[in-house]
Amino acid sequence: MMHSALRIRQLIRDHAIDCVICDTMYGGIIAARSRGVPVAFITNQNHFNGPGGTTNPVWKILNFLIQRYLRLATHVIIPDYPAPDTVSEYNIVVPRGEEWRYSFTGPFLDINPKVYTYCQECIFASFGGEPYKLEMYKMLKTIADKEKNLIFDVFYTGPVLPESSDNFISHGYVRNLYEHLARARIAIVHGGLTTLHEALLFEKPVLIIMDPNHPEQQNNAKKIVDMGAGTSLDGRTVTKELLERKLAETMSFVPKPFREEHAAVNGRKNAYEVITGLVQRRQP
Repeated sequence: MMHSALRIRQLIRDHAIDCVICDTMYGGIIAARSRGVPVAFITNQNHFNGPGGTTNPVWKILNFLIQRYLRLATHVIIPDYPAPDTVSEYNIVVPRGEEWRYSFTGPFLDINPKVYTYCQECIFASFGGEPYKLEMYKMLKTIADKEKNLIFDVFYTGPVLPESSDNFISHGYVRNLYEHLARARIAIVHGGLTTLHEALLFEKPVLIIMDPNHPEQQNNAKKIVDMGAGTSLDGRTVTKELLERKLAETMSFVPKPFREEHAAVNGRKNAYEVITGLVQRRQP
């Protein structure tokens, strides 16, 4: 990290940089502070814990270090909706008395959900291409073979796509995934923040396939469940019977009204205003 900080410090000096923006590059904070330059740190997770606040000694040490370190940042930008719709809520801790340094700008999405035609004609499934998930796609295919009244629109990025049928359509790359999402009744997805923001904006109840190696996604899933916007299950222990039950449960959800109120939230514009404000306050 120190090598990175020294390199960034040199860049700041050589190019007379007015503001440093970084996310996972923690060295940028040290470099900016050493040169007296404002720094905005962008993150959707500044606290490590499992569902329900479970923790361990390593996470406790890491959380202490991160909180101390982020106090060096001039401002912290969270690319998520303000409360009560902060999907990453259980991954974020805003220290008491430091609320003024944190801005929940909204997602950095570049889509206009109002231009799409909406219906509820299929089950959208795209929850990652890790090899162990192929079995879950095969389970969906088995369910589709039995439930001919359901149409599955499936996107799998692994090397081998499950074979298509009349009501189980496998896709690799498509030009516009949102066109497919807009036609869905529900969406089967992983717990990534951007994916969940998209599903909320398109007002699609979600069945989240949680990855146990990503506690931040498990926390996102818990928030979605608490919002009444979907269900979740553990991707490592799922069975066909459990998947069928969760599908039925998710399809019974009434879509959460979200688009009208949140479509106008422009996270990129809001973050830009925060950053330019830091620059303007620095100028003499």
